Amino acid sequence: MRKSLHVLVVEDSEDDTLLIVNELQQIGYDLSYKRVETPKAMDDALCQAGWDLIVSDYFMPRFSAPEALKLVKKAGLEIPFIIITGSVGEDIAVAAMKAGAHDYLMKDNLARLCPAIERELKEAESRRERKRAEEALKESREQLRNLAARMDSLREKERTWIAREVHDQLGQVFTSIKIDLSLMQKALARSDRSGEKTLALLHEKIASMSHLVDAAIRTVQKIGTQLRPGVLDDLGLVAAIEWQTKAFQTRTGISCRINTNLQTVDLDRDRATAVFRIFQEILTNVARHAKATRVDILVEEENRQLFLDVEDNGLGISNQEISNPTSLGLLGMRERALLFNGEISISGISGKGTKVGLRIPLKKRGADRKARKPSI
Repeated sequence: MRKSLHVLVVEDSEDDTLLIVNELQQIGYDLSYKRVETPKAMDDALCQAGWDLIVSDYFMPRFSAPEALKLVKKAGLEIPFIIITGSVGEDIAVAAMKAGAHDYLMKDNLARLCPAIERELKEAESRRERKRAEEALKESREQLRNLAARMDSLREKERTWIAREVHDQLGQVFTSIKIDLSLMQKALARSDRSGEKTLALLHEKIASMSHLVDAAIRTVQKIGTQLRPGVLDDLGLVAAIEWQTKAFQTRTGISCRINTNLQTVDLDRDRATAVFRIFQEILTNVARHAKATRVDILVEEENRQLFLDVEDNGLGISNQEISNPTSLGLLGMRERALLFNGEISISGISGKGTKVGLRIPLKKRGADRKARKPSI
């Protein structure tokens, strides 16, 4: 069965074109072709879909193979490009190959035409398959990233809701119980002195219950804060970083120092949340792995970008740990930053510490506040 081939011939000679066409037909191709000899004609031809092959003379009065190659690249097409010319020096041939030609042949030796075409068609198909695979992989990664962003957004909203409900509902319930217990205790104190042992036992139980309620209220407040710190929404990112740093220092005993001249940062709620969650993850890693005694934190703004640098004096992360695909904490930080066109840099020196840097663009001035990326 004859194989169909759709060829664009870049050639100023009709006779030479027919020689090429006859050769292709003789070696078994069911051929359709179009001849062009000017940039305009080729540009128009490239707009037509379905070219399997381009064969081109090197020198023409109004056109050349290098110019034709530039038009193919400009169109973003993956089409085998073979130069067939009467005479060409080795240096010119090498330059043509470097420019993107896939092969070159002499017009007086077309015996190589068939194997050259077969080879280039197979390689072109391989390139297209790789490109399709790369695009599919890119699309898959983008879908996974969007899914992760959506899940994080829903989780953050759920955290906010739970924190509010825990604070408002359970907090009110425990406060009411504590008030009632206090009123009972006062009422018992004013009651008759009879049954002093019973009253003393009741006083003891009420006091114990009151302590339990106090502990429960503190637990509720702690849970609410961990789910979604109110300071982030009420006072902003810088205040939230300062609050988290103090809490970290109190909990771990690691000395922390913040260096910033910022009072507020022009970040929307989603970006501020992303930066804060990344900062929390950095401190968590310091507490778990670094064995540090000091953490230095720098927060600054430059060229409409926010920079957050956290450096400790601990063990120092290794390159193997940085590139470990199972390090989900580091992967999560990178993905959070990437969602907002930011980036994370991580470096470590053994025995001297680890430095983590975050760069994230600020919101463009005058940007529509309703146009937000997924929250995290």
